[in-house]
Amino acid sequence: MKYVIGARGSQLSVAQTNWVIAELKKVNPDSEYEIKTITTKGDTDSRPLFTIDQKGIFEKEIDRAVAQKEVDFAVHSLKDVPTELDATLILACIPKREAANDIFISFDNSSLDDIKAGAVIGTSSLRRAVQVSRRRPDVIVKPIRGNIETRIKKVSGDTFDGIVLAKAGITRLGVDVKYTELSVFDFSPSPGQGAIAIVARANDSEIISMLKKIEDSDSRLEIEAERALSDYVDSGCRFPVGAYAKSEGTQIRLDVSVFSVDGKESLSVSVIGDKNNPKAIGKNAGEQLRKKGVQDLALNWREKVEEWNET
Repeated sequence: MKYVIGARGSQLSVAQTNWVIAELKKVNPDSEYEIKTITTKGDTDSRPLFTIDQKGIFEKEIDRAVAQKEVDFAVHSLKDVPTELDATLILACIPKREAANDIFISFDNSSLDDIKAGAVIGTSSLRRAVQVSRRRPDVIVKPIRGNIETRIKKVSGDTFDGIVLAKAGITRLGVDVKYTELSVFDFSPSPGQGAIAIVARANDSEIISMLKKIEDSDSRLEIEAERALSDYVDSGCRFPVGAYAKSEGTQIRLDVSVFSVDGKESLSVSVIGDKNNPKAIGKNAGEQLRKKGVQDLALNWREKVEEWNET
């Protein structure tokens, strides 16, 4: 049996898809797989991500191809997948998650704590931008776009002195670069960071059954908790929320951090609950954030988000 997989054409996306193929071949040795690369809005729009007021800019065209049976299923970075999919599609599989934390790369191998005052730090994420500013208010944070290799090349000491990005991308690409790890507790990651999502047609039981063979149950439950929280507070590129869920025996702990647009205010909650009911954990965290005033912070972000792009 041959399967056609939809994916973006970036090096990271292709690397992730090839990893999924390798895992599938372990459980389906007689099957063949072909990658069909598809260009998305996020690939063609060079604006900083937070200025694009649209969800699913890196997956919509690919998932449309799944729905229209142009491909059999799609492989995404899970943090790019909206919490609401088309009714004909399903999040069929979450393989074992990579590390969820961010890393810091600098031109002189300095850590974020040690880099010189006035250094220019690049990031594609508002969440990372505000956390950098809170940690180092004496540096300059600017938006940066491009694939991982392009961003790393810009760390020259001229345009950018350092960048913050996800460790998972570096790991999956096998990039040989020195970096400093940032803790998930100091730098709360984006919901779903480090995880791969495989989307299939909801009525295609054969393909769903095949994909389930490479699912990691703990990764699935952790992701469900994070996505339930994200859905409850309506987070995204224009209102960044950091969330990290971790299985602990029969329970899951979900830590969430939200910041004001200037970084001066912050809200945080930690919820522990039954791992078999992850959506309730996410909703519980969302309810606690609402009681603490998260909606006021969200409104502030949406009003001020364009200003950062003009700096």
